[in-house]
Amino acid sequence: MFLFLSKFLPHFVYPLGFSCILIIAAILIVRNPYWQRLLLMIALGLLWISSTRWVAMGLVRSLEWQYLPPDEIPNTEVVVLLGGGTEPAEEPRTIVEINSAGDRIIYTAWLYNQNKVEKILISGGLLDWTISGGTPAGDMAVILEMLDVPKEVLIIEDQSRNTYENALYSAEILQQLGVDKILLVTSASHMPRSVRLFEAQGLQVTALPTDFTVTEKSWQDLTQFDLRVQILNLLPNVGYLSETTRALKEYLGILIYSLRGWL
Repeated sequence: MFLFLSKFLPHFVYPLGFSCILIIAAILIVRNPYWQRLLLMIALGLLWISSTRWVAMGLVRSLEWQYLPPDEIPNTEVVVLLGGGTEPAEEPRTIVEINSAGDRIIYTAWLYNQNKVEKILISGGLLDWTISGGTPAGDMAVILEMLDVPKEVLIIEDQSRNTYENALYSAEILQQLGVDKILLVTSASHMPRSVRLFEAQGLQVTALPTDFTVTEKSWQDLTQFDLRVQILNLLPNVGYLSETTRALKEYLGILIYSLRGWL
């Protein structure tokens, strides 16, 4: 039940869901025009601010730039690749496909082909109520094999349902292998929570983030003193609302995991 609630309740905390609650409340308060207008103004303001480039990029950058790629990648026995970045081979798809977070899979294949790692531990299972055929870990293994990574170097952990279980179950496998130093690959915005969880399992982690949204160039473009640019930065955009929500999801996850004593 906790797992379901952890996926369900946050939707009403994120800007879109919370704004919908405010709008519904405003509709119900038909006899109080003052509170009705106030709730609608708050909902509009929240949606607008959360949909601007400044807010979205600022939040995402605050996560992504906590762990930047190292100058030199150490040779390590095992790299842990966290689940995500694939779409299952469901009709009308004919094969497993890569989505916007698929950089992590390509990067992991590159690490192996550069002889930086000997084995790849892929961690990612399905939620209890998911009816999809393949697991994220299994689907990522399919893509890695397409990228000339031998099947025998892949270790699949497909029971975990969230990042905490990624770390917990991966640590159990790594302990059996006698490994306590790992490379960790996931999206840059997800890395702060992931590193802390794996370190809490007693592992020494070298973070190798991928899938950066905010680059130095895009940040310079955002902050340049140009009236035309700044006007556009303050206009609402659904893409920026999505990025804001993604960043808030990570911060909420860090908070909840900390309260549960997992970090």
